[in-house]
Amino acid sequence: MQEINKSSRRSFVGKLAAGVLGTTISGSAVANMLSSKKILQPPLANDFVSDKKFVPVMITPYKQNGKIDFDGLSRLIDFYLASGVKGFFANCASSEMYSLTPEERLALTRHVVKRINGAVSVVATGSFGNTLEEKADFSKKIYHTGVNAVITITSHFAKQNESDDVLIKNYEKFFELTDNIPMGTYECPSPYKRILTPYSFKYLLSTGRMIYHKDTTIDFDKVKAKIEMAKNSRLEFYDACVANTMYSLQAGAKGMSVICGNFYPEIISWMCQHSTDLNRQDDVKYIQAQLTKTEDIIGQNYPLSAKYFMRKRGVPIEVISRVNPNPLTNQQIKVLDETHETLLGWCKRIGIEPTHI
Repeated sequence: MQEINKSSRRSFVGKLAAGVLGTTISGSAVANMLSSKKILQPPLANDFVSDKKFVPVMITPYKQNGKIDFDGLSRLIDFYLASGVKGFFANCASSEMYSLTPEERLALTRHVVKRINGAVSVVATGSFGNTLEEKADFSKKIYHTGVNAVITITSHFAKQNESDDVLIKNYEKFFELTDNIPMGTYECPSPYKRILTPYSFKYLLSTGRMIYHKDTTIDFDKVKAKIEMAKNSRLEFYDACVANTMYSLQAGAKGMSVICGNFYPEIISWMCQHSTDLNRQDDVKYIQAQLTKTEDIIGQNYPLSAKYFMRKRGVPIEVISRVNPNPLTNQQIKVLDETHETLLGWCKRIGIEPTHI
């Protein structure tokens, strides 16, 4: 089997977006302790240019006839980019990946890669199929759409009652079947949520194949332990838990990949930029509290809620979902409208303009 040339893909590591909000803050570096959490690493500083990244888990727009709306997808991508994102996770759970056909998964990913045209990096899920051979075959197809790494769902590699040794054995075989394609992991809640243990996470790091990890552990102490394990490796660690945003970024996570970024991506981009900025810690703490407070609100009837919110923000997409056919209730719409007004207040507080396209 012919080996894929590593130089044929830009590495996801270190890839920055053009036009992202960036400010150099002068002064000396200082250590700091924040909130009731343990001492954070790296220390807060006021002489940095943050390379933290917000990578949205993309939603999929549909036309009234139920087909993918690629024009709407292009406008959505433009909105994300204008909001300062530094990467994209296409064909993920928020994309309704399990409700897409294999051809739609490829077409969706290919369109994202083409529209972005190298401005930032793109990853997409590829571990679909009943056998490891099928998973490997589809992963190769996803990779050849032009993505920078193929994401694997951890629960695709062992049954819920199977041990980490089974998981590792299956990953070993999968890696053999996929040449040197750059890989990532995602602890997706479906088909069941398989959190990587320190044992399995250490194995995956040791392979040198993993450059991306989306974590859904939630427990910050366990998240921080994984971040520490990933240091000095090529893996970029992204937390999916919005309540951890400030803490994970300050502990050394590469960035965030949270669903609220499908509502207010400029806010998450701002948090990634300023999480370790000593001069903005009052605002960082304030925004963190607000994000945690509103997460349950926006999560109701998701991803319809996200599509409604994006449409309200001017992105021309329909409020249609394959995974959730039940329409938003009047109460849910009312609360989302109120949250939109709240967003405007956040932007005013931190001194940014809400994104417009």
